[in-house]
Amino acid sequence: MQPITILSIIIVYFGILILISRMVSKKDSSNDTFFKANKNSKWYLVAFGMIGTALSGVTFISVPGEVGSPNGEQFKYFQFILGNAIGFIIIAKVLLPLYYRLNLTSIYGYIEERLGYYSYKTSAMIFLISRTIGSAFRLYLVVIVLQRYVFDSFGIPFWVTVLISLLLIFAYTYKGGLKTIIITDTLQTFFLVSSVFFTIYFICDSLGLSLPQAFETVKESGYSKIFFFEDFIGSRFHFVKQILGGIFVTIAMVGLDQDLMQKNLSCKNIGEAQKNMFTFTGIFVIINLFFLGVGALLYIYANKNGISVPTDPPGNPRTDLLFPEIAFNYLTLIPSVIFLLGLTAATFATTDSALTALTTSFCVDFLGMDKEVNSGKTNMVRTRHMVHVAFSILMFLVIIVFNALNDASVVSMIFRIASYTYGPLLGLYSFGLFMKSYSIKDKFVPFICIASPLITLFISLNSSKFLGNYVFDNELIIVNGLITFVLLLCVSSKKQLIKID
Repeated sequence: MQPITILSIIIVYFGILILISRMVSKKDSSNDTFFKANKNSKWYLVAFGMIGTALSGVTFISVPGEVGSPNGEQFKYFQFILGNAIGFIIIAKVLLPLYYRLNLTSIYGYIEERLGYYSYKTSAMIFLISRTIGSAFRLYLVVIVLQRYVFDSFGIPFWVTVLISLLLIFAYTYKGGLKTIIITDTLQTFFLVSSVFFTIYFICDSLGLSLPQAFETVKESGYSKIFFFEDFIGSRFHFVKQILGGIFVTIAMVGLDQDLMQKNLSCKNIGEAQKNMFTFTGIFVIINLFFLGVGALLYIYANKNGISVPTDPPGNPRTDLLFPEIAFNYLTLIPSVIFLLGLTAATFATTDSALTALTTSFCVDFLGMDKEVNSGKTNMVRTRHMVHVAFSILMFLVIIVFNALNDASVVSMIFRIASYTYGPLLGLYSFGLFMKSYSIKDKFVPFICIASPLITLFISLNSSKFLGNYVFDNELIIVNGLITFVLLLCVSSKKQLIKID
């Protein structure tokens, strides 16, 4: 597909999103609309739209690419997905009822009520740092694809591509916020899900396989192994590590993250929010299995047609780029367009949601906008716009830095960093929920949340020395959360019961 064709499709796509944004925010662009969508979101729209937010361009490109990576990962990622599903159920049954009972706009308000002021600010700051880095990484992956297959042809530098992408996102989110995103993410998820099924169909057609034959081909290939029970100590892929990592990464990155929880809190009541989570979980598991199937088919197609994994820089294989390489250079126009729509939808559905959540958290947790009686005043709305701009700029800078440093698979990098940044949140919420008879010395919490990831990093780097060659994967977040929990216990004391005679 020609670069000018790709660019034209992207322009039309964002034109539609901006039009939807203007229609949604025309009558109401208040802070209540931006932060909570007036608590009037339909649960089925939230559930469907959350698929696009949770999957992102990382799932769309990096997960299929890793199926045939030199590490022999195959379908091991599905073990992690099963852990995710358990984590989603825990969130629906434990955390959502808590958030609704307290009627929160920012979920970190719970930490303020339970642990104190410094704990609250620290939790919110952890989210701002974690989500900025994670969302920047996700957007970076797709910008790399757009740069390679579109903007390089026009001589446009990488930083301009990043800037254009963020400006487009800003254009349709800065007014309507969450209310706009509930609608646009539903549309984008439709494109994402459709592209998965159409991609499978077109690759099967290119291979001369019916869908049942494709299923058998994938099953008999060397790519379809799901469960890994060998070498618990030395393998990252062991079933127990993946399941535990999936559970706790999900609780931390979803249940303790303002982004996806903000959408849940826009539902009318806890019943609809839980219905949303259960529906979302089922779709999430099925879609990820199809993504892994796409990965296997891509490698089968590549082997049959003598296609090598792209390199960037030369000599450094990038499995992330195999899917776009085949879609743009080897398939016909229609599957190329479908791939582009799916990739664009997956990525920008994640980034627009993150940008809105970052703005919400800062405005509520640090500027106290939810405490303003007249939060819809012009000056408050103007301040919110400025915060939205600031986070767009910050994300731009993170992507530029990451581009200069990164040479690893983005999906691995995201979850690895999350183990360090989200671990303290896991410890804080666990302490708040399970140690209700204890109070902490609140001023020590910021130092604990800095120390815990550093101790975790030290343990990870020296695990072969201290733990008999044990290799950590995503379960490292449990270690981080546990260290935070223990350190909090060290600066806490049991509450004194007042006896009334």
